[in-house]
Amino acid sequence: MSDRGKANKLMSLQEAVSTYIKDGCSITFGGFIGRDCLAAVHEIIRQGIKDLVVIDDSKTDVMDLLVGAGCVGRWEGAYLGYGSIGLANNVRRAVEQGIPRPIDLEDWSNAAVSMRFLAGGLNLPFMATRSMLGSDIIKYNSRIKVMEDPYNGTPVALVPAARPDVAVIHVQRADAMGNAQVFGFTGNDGNKARAAKHTIITCEEIIPTEEVRRGGNLTLIPFYCVDAVVHVPYGCYPQSCYGYYAYDVLFCGEYHEMSKTREGFLKWLDRYVYGCRDHLEYCSRVGWDRLKSLTYLERQFNRV
Repeated sequence: MSDRGKANKLMSLQEAVSTYIKDGCSITFGGFIGRDCLAAVHEIIRQGIKDLVVIDDSKTDVMDLLVGAGCVGRWEGAYLGYGSIGLANNVRRAVEQGIPRPIDLEDWSNAAVSMRFLAGGLNLPFMATRSMLGSDIIKYNSRIKVMEDPYNGTPVALVPAARPDVAVIHVQRADAMGNAQVFGFTGNDGNKARAAKHTIITCEEIIPTEEVRRGGNLTLIPFYCVDAVVHVPYGCYPQSCYGYYAYDVLFCGEYHEMSKTREGFLKWLDRYVYGCRDHLEYCSRVGWDRLKSLTYLERQFNRV
């Protein structure tokens, strides 16, 4: 029987990462403007996993940390940066100077990446879109094929399905079987879980299956798409998790300032990743009072 049929898929973060994420595998991360999988990323770095092919939409801390730690060999996606805070310093160093290692970049628009995951989730070889026809992305990405629409003769762009080896997705609530519930913006997470060969769910809360059934409309990812479930409170910090805690813009700003130099980034990495045995110790180092100050006082969704 496949692991996805197990009634209890609970495991530690260390076990989930070591079991499903290997050197050279392709990977995608859930979340978009929140619910970023920072705890899982820290564990990937601690375990020294290398040569990852990251297929994704727009990412901030997730990619900058992995690139800075030398874990990434290739990126297929759209935007990398911190919005108003600034560019992703480690990504820029890797592209411009090959520090700590060069990475291959393949540009896509966010819409095109969404179409790729939709195709993967539907088990189709490609998806047609008009996205990017007015841009130079097609000029520099040979995997985008432009053809004539056989129905009306106008051009369309074909994008290949994305089928990563692993999807890591953080959600607000999940049961032990892997039924994962998301509040707020869902991004491409449902399609990512369906497209991936293996899916790791990290979550703020573990809830009984009976409670999942009472609010079944909230279940974005069903158990049959999931291989592992990990209970990781504050698993997105310093990014936000809607309904649970807010974005710590000051912490991200401090990280961005330190990562402007290679030396500063390595000091940050030693303090918050290598210097912490696990996510719990990371939270302690950040400070529980700081984390609690970001926590929403009213967790209305917990009472669904």
